[in-house]
Amino acid sequence: MNNNLAHTLVPARDAGRRGPARLSSPATRWAVNILALAGAVLLVWSSVIHLQLWSDGYRSISVIGPLFLIQGIGGIALALAVAVFRRAALLAAGAVLLAGTAVGLLVSTAFGLFGFQESLAVPYATSSLVVEFTGAAVLAVATATVLAGRSRSRS
Repeated sequence: MNNNLAHTLVPARDAGRRGPARLSSPATRWAVNILALAGAVLLVWSSVIHLQLWSDGYRSISVIGPLFLIQGIGGIALALAVAVFRRAALLAAGAVLLAGTAVGLLVSTAFGLFGFQESLAVPYATSSLVVEFTGAAVLAVATATVLAGRSRSRS
């Protein structure tokens, strides 16, 4: 074997293990699994809010309507992937989706978005912000924990 490339190989104890399973501490693995599942639940919650709003009339708003439908369906699909696989990339994608959705609402209330001005007084606006920012934080912590554990196991 070429010894110059030996450092790039996955150690034998980590072969075939991915996501939180690669973490050496059982407590850290449990924490990441709980954070991932909580984040997946919050992703579904945000998605259900958007699907409900879409069915309540947002579907008729140009650009915003289709985006609500995409967020609803895509968020549920991503939540399922996060819950099943718990990989750093999926955790990060969930955090970005939730944070982006919340920021989109704030931009829409402050400046308008795609020709549509939203208000925080509408149904679900405040709960949506709480769910999305909380979910983004939970999934960001899970991502950071997985990545920190991965870099520790390589050192």
